[in-house]
Amino acid sequence: MSSSLSVYLLDLDATHKLVGSGDEQLLTVVRDRFGDDLASSDDWFSSEIAQGAPTAFEALTAVVHGGPYPAPAQYAFQYGYAYKRLCSLTGSFLDNSSFSPFRGSWLEVVDEGLRALRITAVSVAELGYYDGLPAGVPHYELPRCGEWTHEQCLAALEQFEQTKRDDHAPPLEPEVVEAVMDVLGWLRHAQQRPGFGIVGFVS
Repeated sequence: MSSSLSVYLLDLDATHKLVGSGDEQLLTVVRDRFGDDLASSDDWFSSEIAQGAPTAFEALTAVVHGGPYPAPAQYAFQYGYAYKRLCSLTGSFLDNSSFSPFRGSWLEVVDEGLRALRITAVSVAELGYYDGLPAGVPHYELPRCGEWTHEQCLAALEQFEQTKRDDHAPPLEPEVVEAVMDVLGWLRHAQQRPGFGIVGFVS
């Protein structure tokens, strides 16, 4: 079974504040912009919804209002996807061609490549296995979520620049090099936007 890592550049603090904001205008914008996506999601999860899962828009409403979250625990995945939709609305989607799809321990393999280049300030695996949803938002299995702060992104780029200054060029498999270059691209996007960071979702 394959997975996908979706990555967004956004203002992390501002996006966190959407949770519990009670912003009805935001809900209207999301419903208008993602109407087809919401309907498609409800169709995909129709059996779970019939058993008590919230619809996609019900989950969005709960996240924006900070609850209540009445769904049984196994259906809390809808709240994670609701937060992902908020991130896709407020952020910029970044190239994930090296990570969609991926199988097995690919994220850890890319992390090994980063470490070989002495980049330790960020971890791709943390975007997929760290519980990075804002406090209070329930989650269950997928989607998994993680974040890199602006400071982490800058530190990782400085580590890469130091690696270049040291003329340190370890042998890496071509596909790992390509993935690392994608990661460096994400970091450079963050570097250009003060206060912006990276959020990733694995599903």
